[in-house]
Amino acid sequence: MNDLNAKRDDSFDVVVVGGGVVGCAMVRRFTLEGAKVLLLEKSPDILSGASKGNSAILHTGFDAPTGSVELACMQAGYREYLEIHHKLNLPLLKTGAMVVAWNEDDLSKLESIVQQAHSNGVDDVKLIDRLNIRSREPYLSTQAIAAVEVPGEYLIDPWSAPLGYLLQAMMAGAQARFNAEVLNGNFDGSQWTLETSAGTVRATTVINCAGLYGDTLEERLLGEASFSIHPRKGQFVVFDKAASKLLNAIVLPVPNERTKGIVLTRTIFGNLLVGPTAEEQDDRVHADLEGDTLQQLIDAAVDRIPALANMPVTATYAGLRPASDKKEYRIRRVAERNWITVGGIRSTGLTASLGIAQHVFSLYQGQHTALPADSLRWPVMPNLAEHLPRDYQQPGHGEIVCHCEMVTQREIEKALQGPLAAGDLGGLKRRTRACMGRCQGFYCGAQVAEMSSSHLAVPLATGVCHENH
Repeated sequence: MNDLNAKRDDSFDVVVVGGGVVGCAMVRRFTLEGAKVLLLEKSPDILSGASKGNSAILHTGFDAPTGSVELACMQAGYREYLEIHHKLNLPLLKTGAMVVAWNEDDLSKLESIVQQAHSNGVDDVKLIDRLNIRSREPYLSTQAIAAVEVPGEYLIDPWSAPLGYLLQAMMAGAQARFNAEVLNGNFDGSQWTLETSAGTVRATTVINCAGLYGDTLEERLLGEASFSIHPRKGQFVVFDKAASKLLNAIVLPVPNERTKGIVLTRTIFGNLLVGPTAEEQDDRVHADLEGDTLQQLIDAAVDRIPALANMPVTATYAGLRPASDKKEYRIRRVAERNWITVGGIRSTGLTASLGIAQHVFSLYQGQHTALPADSLRWPVMPNLAEHLPRDYQQPGHGEIVCHCEMVTQREIEKALQGPLAAGDLGGLKRRTRACMGRCQGFYCGAQVAEMSSSHLAVPLATGVCHENH
C-alpha cells in the first residue's frame, strides 16, 4: 500500500488537486521550478478518472483551433515529450496519421484541413491520393478516396508517462497523498487551508486539476464555478494483437463540429484500437459499456479494414472526457484568491499536459529558484511497448505471470513497491498490463490477487482481475 505520508509536512507553496495526466505534469513542472508541491488525489492511485481511458496518441496539433491556448499547449507538450522521453525510458512509435475521406463530403473538407495545419505551423501535412493510400495501407478499404497525411503523429504509453512525471517530481521533493478528497477550504488572504479526507493541509496556491470534478471543486472552494462539466463517454474496442499488422498509420476521420470521430490505430502495446464514441451523459463516475454501440464500432472497423472481420476482439473499455460547456480549455487564474483552474481538458490532454504545465507556471506569480538541470534525477520507467525489449526477455525475471501480455513476476513485484506503488487494481494493470490481454485475467487473476494481497488499498478477491480496460 502506498505510504507517502510517513514524514508529513502540511504546508506547501502549491497544492495540485487531481492526479490525472495534467495533475502529474503540473506537479513535475512546479517542483522542477523550485516550488514545494503536494498532489492531492481522492482515489487510491493516479489516473483513476478521465486519464485512464484515451487513444494514446501524441498529436502535432495540426487540427487544433489556430491561435488557441490548446494549440500552444499541445505543441509545447509535444516538443517537451520528444525532448525528455528517452531520459525517462518512455516509448515512442512514429506511425504518422492520415485523415481519410470516405465520401465526397469528406473530400470537400480535406483542403481546409491542410490549410489549417499549415496555419498551425505543421508544414509537412499534405494531400495524398487513392493510389498513395493504397501503397501505404494495403489492407485499408478501397472506399478511401483521398487523405491528408500527417507524418509527425506518434503512439505513446498513456500510463507510464504521467507516472514518470510524478516520480521525477517526487525524487525532487514533491509529495503525493491518496484517498485525500478535498472536502472544504478557506483562504485567509495569503494562504489556503484545505480540509481533506486525509487531514488538513495548507498552501499558498491551489491549482485545480480535478478533471471531471473541476467545476465541483471550484464551487466548493470559491463559492461558484466559472464553467460546467458535461461528461462525454467514449467507448473503445481492442482487437487482438494479430490485427496490428493490418494497419501502419493512425487513421483519422474527417471531424465534425461535435467530435473528431472514430479513430483506427495500433497501440504501443501491439493491439489495434477502434474508438472513441462521443456520448453525452450526466454520470461522472460510471462509463458503462453498451453492446449495440460496441458492435457499431466493430462494424465500422471492418468496413474500413475488411480483414478485421476474421479478427477477435480481446477487450473493450470506456472512459469519460471532462468536456465543458465550451470547446476550449478552461484555464484561468484568480489572482486575489491564489487559485488557478485547469478545466475542460478533453481528448488532447495527454499530448498537451507538459505544455499545460508550462503555461500555468507562466501564469503563476510565485518566486522560486529552478532546480539546476544537472541535479535532476530521471526515473527509468519499465517498458511495456511491444516494439521494444520487454522484461521477460531479460534474465532473472522470475516466472511469467500473465502469458497474454508476457508480464513477469519481477514486473509485478516492482509495481507493488517503491514511493509510488500501485494503489489499486487499475494502477497495477496500468503499470504492468497484467490481466489486460486476451483472457482478461481469467488465467492469471488468482496469482495476481495473491501477489498483491498485502499491497493494494482495496485487495482483489481471489481470482478476480476484471476491470474495464
